[in-house]
Amino acid sequence: MREPLFVKQNSQKWASFEQEPTNDPDELADRFIQITDDLAYAKTFYPKSKTTAYLNGLAAGLHQSIYKNKSEKSNRFLTFWKYELPLLFKTYQKQLLYAFLFFMVFCLIGALSAKYDENFVRLILGDQYVDMTNANIMKGDPFGVYKNGSETLMFLGIAANNIYVSLVTFVSGIIFTVGTVYYLFRNGIMLGSFQYYFFSKGLGVKSILVIWIHGTLEISAIIIAGAAGIILGNSLLFPKTYKRMVSLKRGAKDGMKVAIGIIPILIVAAFFEGFVTRHTEIPMWLSITILASSLLFIIWYVIIYPNKIYKATQTYTHHATQS
Repeated sequence: MREPLFVKQNSQKWASFEQEPTNDPDELADRFIQITDDLAYAKTFYPKSKTTAYLNGLAAGLHQSIYKNKSEKSNRFLTFWKYELPLLFKTYQKQLLYAFLFFMVFCLIGALSAKYDENFVRLILGDQYVDMTNANIMKGDPFGVYKNGSETLMFLGIAANNIYVSLVTFVSGIIFTVGTVYYLFRNGIMLGSFQYYFFSKGLGVKSILVIWIHGTLEISAIIIAGAAGIILGNSLLFPKTYKRMVSLKRGAKDGMKVAIGIIPILIVAAFFEGFVTRHTEIPMWLSITILASSLLFIIWYVIIYPNKIYKATQTYTHHATQS
């Protein structure tokens, strides 16, 4: 059978599998069998065609759905962070990259603006904060702001605020992605001007060793929340082969999972800010250890581990289609 005829005979079935997802285990199993049969046929007669690549992706998606259903029956809480969230990071790696690039550009704009306009830092951070920090610098305690108040109350307040900011960044993506980009802009400008301010005072390295104890996880989570917002917005703007409403529901569901998935990271960041950052006298080696460990964890969990899980899924699917 020629490839165009094969596609014509089955395209409606494939499209229905994509556009009408199901959680019924029997239906998932039946769909997986049908797709793997089609994939085996395509690999035999059209091994290098786009049809084969498309069917391979569809089979991988169905396999993931089956695995997810099985996992939910055993330990839904554990498998979400162990498998489901990392696979979402892999699926939406472009959106993660876009969010990162947006944020870095906005940080650079904030730093350059602060460099060439002496009033810019006050405009962004506020006169009260700048005056207080200047006074702390004069007293020899430039990061004294982190020592104010109860550790526990500070931790709870920061955790609540960070979760709120992340969820708003995500939800704003419904405004055709522009809303999310706006919040990335706000946070990026603030961070860039904030960091330049300390470098201009000769406290750049010290600020990194102190502030980024919690900032590494906190800023990473904000960027990931930005990616979740882009997922939501792009599902509305670019539905691809899906109906727009189906695409939006899918984007909202996946984006929400990503936004909720980073809450533990935000809580740990708040813990560091409330209980650790205030101890500005801690040894440099300890500060570097916390900072580096946080960074390595983000790189591993968001980039390395998802690729490892994805390759394992692909290998399993390949073996399944060959048997």
